[in-house]
Amino acid sequence: MKTSNKYLWTWGLLIFITISSPAQSYNQEKTALANFLVRMYENAPFDGVKAVEDYENAYLMSVVKLDKTKYKSESALNRVALVRAMSQASRFFNGSQITDDIIIRTTENAEGTSDTEIIENIREHSAGYVKQLEHLTNFSASDGQQVFIFITPIEINK
Repeated sequence: MKTSNKYLWTWGLLIFITISSPAQSYNQEKTALANFLVRMYENAPFDGVKAVEDYENAYLMSVVKLDKTKYKSESALNRVALVRAMSQASRFFNGSQITDDIIIRTTENAEGTSDTEIIENIREHSAGYVKQLEHLTNFSASDGQQVFIFITPIEINK
């Protein structure tokens, strides 16, 4: 073996070991967390946010369920999922203000009867921004919709 080939082979092996070792551990942890959260979702489906804990960490999990037939492209579907997840997380961290108006409209008919129409307007206003969500996984639900799971680490006071 030539001297230059020995050095290239040694450097290649060193770089491979350096790159693959920590990444594999990180990926294994994320895969285990994703599998746990998917099982948790399938056991009791929901749409919104939840605080979840594993043995070492706590996370805010934001679940978004979308009908993939309503979106022209995969990138549009992914973008809508991310924006909805950030909105849910913002409401969780920053709160929101909800107003509710009910309008009851009654009209009398020629026959002497009346028709009642009830209109309810619900408005929610939230201010804030949560950018640090990580897309953990997405999968197809049993009803054919696409489920996205985003997480961000949170601190829990014990």
